[in-house]
Amino acid sequence: MRKKITIYKLTMLISILALLTVIVPGNAVAAEKTVRLSYVEWSETVAATNMVKTIIEEKLGVACDIIPMSADKMWEAVATGKVDGMVAAWLPTTHSHFYAQYKDQIVDLGPNLTGTQIGLVVPDITVGRQTAGSGQHNTPYIKANSIEDLKQYADKFNRRIIGIDPESGIMQKTQQALREYGLYDYDLIKGSEVSMTAELSNAIRKQKWIVVTGWVPHWKFARWKLKFLDDPKNIFGGKEKIHTIVRKGLKEDMPDVYKFLDNFNWVPEELEQLMIWIQEDDGMYPGEKALRYMRYHKDQIDSWLK
Repeated sequence: MRKKITIYKLTMLISILALLTVIVPGNAVAAEKTVRLSYVEWSETVAATNMVKTIIEEKLGVACDIIPMSADKMWEAVATGKVDGMVAAWLPTTHSHFYAQYKDQIVDLGPNLTGTQIGLVVPDITVGRQTAGSGQHNTPYIKANSIEDLKQYADKFNRRIIGIDPESGIMQKTQQALREYGLYDYDLIKGSEVSMTAELSNAIRKQKWIVVTGWVPHWKFARWKLKFLDDPKNIFGGKEKIHTIVRKGLKEDMPDVYKFLDNFNWVPEELEQLMIWIQEDDGMYPGEKALRYMRYHKDQIDSWLK
């Protein structure tokens, strides 16, 4: 008899808890709402996505998951509704092929950052050279100034361009540049942002010639003196913008999150500050660095939440 009563009480308790989950506002129902954001593991995208995640959780009180993936999968995930959005769409040039493919399946909230650029980058570091009768002159150890110069200095560069993940827009533009500029004897080396910056660091330390795929904003421009090679054929386009893209239906499902993502915008110098903090080897996670940014920029954060 006691066993039957215990089972009855347990059944009643489960029923009551289930009822409370349904009727109590802000309880388990709110907890079930989770914003999902896709991103590529590039420095500026890691910083921006962690900034957005931290604000959604700290200021809007909504759980947020961020999912790393390749650029093509990032766009596909938003278009198919597998994730709610991203803050990493480089337009109008770098991701133009993705935009053309998915433009009817997504909502473009416009730029969250302007003044970006992609292209081929070399060190712009000067070294002292002694000239007879003229004293010492400081000149860049890499003399190339244009993509067209890569033909002339092919042996100096070991006929290599150091790239990143092959699905990225900048790699596709670089493949096009190799064709348009007739650089058929160059190899475009696939890799990652980490491997690219490691090779760049090593080359600068040893004053070796190197050309890499590059973009701003990026912390490497704050660490080393670099320059974009001129692009007279305009393969890489001019200044670009980073857009926020969300899935269809987000405005109706999560209006506060939608409004925040629509308001979110900053300038390259602000993003670069967060990127540099994240690069510091102090054991802190990117989300903790985003909290630090929030403490220093309260008015800016409030403007995003209006």
